[in-house]
Amino acid sequence: MRSLTAATAATLFFAAAPGFAQLRPPTDALQNLPAPTLVDPAVAQKEADARLAAQGWLVLLDRRDWGRAWETTSTVFRGMVPLGTWMDAIPKAREPLGAFIERKIVESAYKTTLAGQPNGEYVTVIFQSRFEKREGIEAVTAVLERDGKWRITGYSPPAQ
Repeated sequence: MRSLTAATAATLFFAAAPGFAQLRPPTDALQNLPAPTLVDPAVAQKEADARLAAQGWLVLLDRRDWGRAWETTSTVFRGMVPLGTWMDAIPKAREPLGAFIERKIVESAYKTTLAGQPNGEYVTVIFQSRFEKREGIEAVTAVLERDGKWRITGYSPPAQ
């Protein structure tokens, strides 16, 4: 009787073990995979920068620094929402929420057009936010202004 070499024994073992060393997934598994998406590194960086701007701006709201928050918005926003209107409206929108507890970014999306706005570069950031009295979705839209800075051009607090 001949003895088997280790390599021959291993080959026989893997060949005899059905499904043990499967080389490709079943064809039905391939049909359910999402299509791969390519991310432009420049767009990814713009989204990251805009997310930071949105988070920093929300800190001003969390601190109830309404005036500074308005001052740091985009030129278009300040033109559409006068300071007096802002100072009346934002406390009414934020105070029912109670104290800020936490927020997490759910998603962000880069666009070059936005309804009611001039063409440009925009990133809308969606947050899941939790406050003392309520939790919900906050949306912040930032625009890349001519000086190269991302500034807030839209805000939607959690619904009441």
